[in-house]
Amino acid sequence: MTGIMVQTKLQFQAVLDQVFPEYRGVFGDLYAEISLRTLQSFPTSESVLEAGFEEIAQFIDTHCKARSFNWALERLEKLIGAAELNPFQSTLYQSLLVSLNMYNDLLQVYHQQLSTLEREIDQLAALLEEEYELIQSLPGVGEKIAATILSEIGEIERFNYPTKLVAFAGLEPSVFESGRFKGTKNHITKRGSARLLHMLYTAVRCSIRDSRKKKTTDETIARNKRLRAFYDLKREEGKPYKVAIIACANKLLHWIYAILKTKTPFQETMINLCSDVVKQLEKILKTNGIGLPLASLERPVPDIPP
Repeated sequence: MTGIMVQTKLQFQAVLDQVFPEYRGVFGDLYAEISLRTLQSFPTSESVLEAGFEEIAQFIDTHCKARSFNWALERLEKLIGAAELNPFQSTLYQSLLVSLNMYNDLLQVYHQQLSTLEREIDQLAALLEEEYELIQSLPGVGEKIAATILSEIGEIERFNYPTKLVAFAGLEPSVFESGRFKGTKNHITKRGSARLLHMLYTAVRCSIRDSRKKKTTDETIARNKRLRAFYDLKREEGKPYKVAIIACANKLLHWIYAILKTKTPFQETMINLCSDVVKQLEKILKTNGIGLPLASLERPVPDIPP
């Protein structure tokens, strides 16, 4: 349904650009319910200018109870300004208005259907409360991502080893060899669950994204510092962006496997503490003239393997 809704939005924008292109900046979200309803009642700049000032303000205030009347007046001023600047003061083809109203109706129906599906997802996720909350202990994994991952994995007992879960997600590298030749640049198979692979990709991007530490400062930190450090390491090794993201998705899936198997929430502080100890030991060894790579000192944490 999401893919269909995206296509409908693109078609909606194409028609809107031929009828009322200046309407885009009236509301913060073009596809908000109040925005679509206002456009449905006043689809052209001509209809906006002909309507009374109080009529439009009352309409916006009635259909958006969460906002104040002053907010409705601000939207009204922007709407009138957009109508005055609109290059198409009159619509030449009536078919454009018909198409605009049709796509508008479809978008509102899709919004209602998606809201219903989200409520049903939350109800089903409540039946798996323990696993649902365990996966959300991973920074960057929210409610919808956690619910989708759980629905795709199913019973974790089906997988004896994390490599089987990796293969199920389609993250294992493909094999390209013939005789004595063995390929070194192999893509992932993508033969597993496409939804699981997409959710892992999305979860990694959310996890490594920087966020502000405090609202009063500009300091930023990654949501999942451990995963961001692994991503930065891969980038420093010269790996392309998507290769590094897939490597992070593989590691994230290993963490999810360990979390579901051990019924233990993610403990980033424990992992960071172990990493700090290893780094200090490596520094001491280098000071004494002993070179030892960090990777050779790393050991998996009992509850959350790296």
